[in-house]
Order: sequence, then structure tokens, then C-alpha cells
Amino acid sequence: MLLPFFQEDLVEAGCDEAGRGCLAGPVFAAAVILPKDFYHPLLNDSKQITEEQRNELRPVIEQRSLAFAVAQLDHKQIDKLNILKASFKAMHLAVKKLQAQPGLLLIDGNRFSPFKRVPHKCIVGGDGKYASIAAASVLAKTYRDDFMKELHNKYPRYNWAQNKGYATKEHQAALDKYGPCRYHRKTFRLDYSQPRLVTMTPSVNSLSLNSEVAVSAE
Repeated sequence: MLLPFFQEDLVEAGCDEAGRGCLAGPVFAAAVILPKDFYHPLLNDSKQITEEQRNELRPVIEQRSLAFAVAQLDHKQIDKLNILKASFKAMHLAVKKLQAQPGLLLIDGNRFSPFKRVPHKCIVGGDGKYASIAAASVLAKTYRDDFMKELHNKYPRYNWAQNKGYATKEHQAALDKYGPCRYHRKTFRLDYSQPRLVTMTPSVNSLSLNSEVAVSAE
């Protein structure tokens, strides 16, 4: 069973990211402040529940949280900063957009770049231990999956609707056959035989393409 909080005195925001290990697309991050009595039987690390369960949880988290925010950094920023720094920056953007000021950040993982003067606690496997981190993992994952499904409509050859940009055998086979497109991360080691970039430009909405846009709500 997930723990409701790390300590009782400070307002906690759980933070997590999605897409760090992908070959294409942005990295998404979420920050969530839950009421201390929040409970949902499905809530868990987003990797441990099904897509259907994540989609069921997302509106519950958004409606019942005290505050939540989702932010992203695109493939260009990832190539510029490196994926670790980009993940931290995406978390910073999400925390910055929160409508309530947290007194402590709970970070999934073992490293983090401090955010202003807000203390943080890194927790390995935190998305399977604390409710607020698990909630952040669900939001980050569902928002990113929606983004990659949208891109799939313009780049169906990579089947991002299914693999979401991860290095599956199918994705690698498509890279071998077609080469990368503009949304692939150039600094990641890609296994493909054709170096020429695909030049088609998808007409996805401006919200999805803005590398630092964030969605937030109280």
C-alpha cells in the first residue's frame, strides 16, 4: 500500500517524469500535491498498471489533487541539455506552475537538481512507495502517451501509438528502413542505416510543440 506522505509538517509535491529512455519525442514531468487522506485502489507506479487504469486515474488525480502541473521539454532541448538535465528542468517547470507552494519535493529517483529554495528528498522507486509520486508518474505518462499518439498520425511508420518512442524491435526496424525523423533525439544512439532525416512536418497543435509549455490546475 502506498504511503500518503513522507512527513506531516510540510506540504509535499510528488514529482516524476516519463519518456527519459525514449528515442524520440519530449520528456514530460508532473508535480502533484495530494490531500493527505487521498486514496484510490488503482493508484501505483504508472509502469505497474495498465493503460486503461492510468487513463481512469488521470481525471481522479486532477480533480482531487490540491494542485497539479505537467510540463515538457522537446527533443531539441534534450539534445542541447542531455536527457538527465532535461528531465530535471521539466520537473522544475512543473513545480513552478503549481498553484500551491510546496514545502518539500518528493523526487522519484536518486538524483535531482535543487529547485530554488524548496528542499527535496530523492526516493529510489518512489513512484511505488508514495502516493503523490505515483500520481505524478501517472500524469506524466498519460500526457506523454497522448502526445506520441498524436505524432503517430503524422509518422505512422514508427508505430508510436504502440511503442511511444521507446526502443522496441519494431521501432528499431523502422529506423533501419526509413532513418530518423525530426522528432528523434539526435544525441541518442540510434541503430539505423539511412542517415537522412525524414523531412515531413506534422501539424500538431501549438500546445504539444512548445518545449516549455505546462498545464496546471488547482
